Amino acid sequence: KEKSVIVVSAVYGVTDLLIEAMGKALISEREIDRIVEKIKDVHFEICEKGIVKNEIKVMVRKEIGSRIEKLRKNLYGICYTSEITDSVKAMILSYGERYSAFLLSGILKSEGVKAEAFESDRIGIVTDESYDNASANLQEAEKNLKSHLLPVLKIGVVPVITGYFGCTPSGKVSLFGRNGSDYSASVIAYALDASLLQIWKDVDGFMSADPKIVKNAKVLEKLSYNEAAELSYFGAKILHPRTVEPVSLKNIPLVIKNMKEPEKAGTLITHEKNETKDIIKSVTYNRQISILRIQGAGVGYKPGIISEIGKKLSEKNINIYSIITSQTCINLIIDRNDSEESLRCLKSLEGGVIEKVEKIEDMALVAVVGEGISRREGIAGRVFSAVAREGVNIEMMSGGASEVAYYFIIKEEPLEKVINAVHSEFF
Repeated sequence: KEKSVIVVSAVYGVTDLLIEAMGKALISEREIDRIVEKIKDVHFEICEKGIVKNEIKVMVRKEIGSRIEKLRKNLYGICYTSEITDSVKAMILSYGERYSAFLLSGILKSEGVKAEAFESDRIGIVTDESYDNASANLQEAEKNLKSHLLPVLKIGVVPVITGYFGCTPSGKVSLFGRNGSDYSASVIAYALDASLLQIWKDVDGFMSADPKIVKNAKVLEKLSYNEAAELSYFGAKILHPRTVEPVSLKNIPLVIKNMKEPEKAGTLITHEKNETKDIIKSVTYNRQISILRIQGAGVGYKPGIISEIGKKLSEKNINIYSIITSQTCINLIIDRNDSEESLRCLKSLEGGVIEKVEKIEDMALVAVVGEGISRREGIAGRVFSAVAREGVNIEMMSGGASEVAYYFIIKEEPLEKVINAVHSEFF
């Protein structure tokens, strides 16, 4: 009989409450107890309804209650210091998953399943030093997780593990970012040499386009690791962008299933490339971008310019999605939320080879993804012709950086008709 490990996210809405609590705590202590009690009530209500056996209910309330009080102390600490450090923020945002792990393990115990809650930072999911966009040290995590979990799996216990966070080498909490529990699950699957990773969502799986935009979008039954990684990177919000990496290193199949309709097949992601007749598997997009345009007569070929730009932005923990260069211009695609900080940061470089740095807003990125896209003639032509028929200009484009994806930049306003046009061309 196969053994199972469960990785949990926070209860819906709890992470937002934790973010709200930190904001309120910076201003005044008046709102702290109200929000903390609201968070406690959410979990205690689930505990009351979901756990039948009273002794288990008492134990779960005790475990969650003690961590609720730690949260309260952290929030009062913010209030008294008027500061939220990166490490304190990460610690506070990890509480939602901690509460979930004890809740679910209690529910399972109440149903007769041998289960035990484990917190990621206490069982050695070691990461780099980043507090809010961390990457796991897979070798360290494998060693630590096998040490902690194999003995309990051997005696038939189902570990229920917190997703979303790990810990730095010094033991501080570090977060994996949005959808981070997906990545946690992949790291754990890698570490334990799992035969399969299932990720349960509220959708059927990856689709040929966003069904909110394209009415006849189709569920994708199979994707390669590379296709799933590129779709996640370029905007499909189903998976954390780095989820695919750990499982792909050990060829562990990953399947996305709909928790509301578990009988549906979902999307299976493996090493198999599965080229289709028309190559394109999906059209995705990202509205949440800005472009930083760096101009100067020699910026495209002068050694060290891109390195200097990257170093400046890295110091502010700003990620560059992509770089498109020419002789006189470097275009950086970044998250819209980082645009003002990035502009301020790079303005200091003006005056030498860099003559001008400007920000371009109201743009969107569109990506087409499919195995074989870089080898099949005519695919890019069909994509760009579909866009041109809608009377839309392509502002920038890139192909060749990935073997399975092309992307291009357009103005945001016509995005939806462009998505529909490209989808209609291939589906």
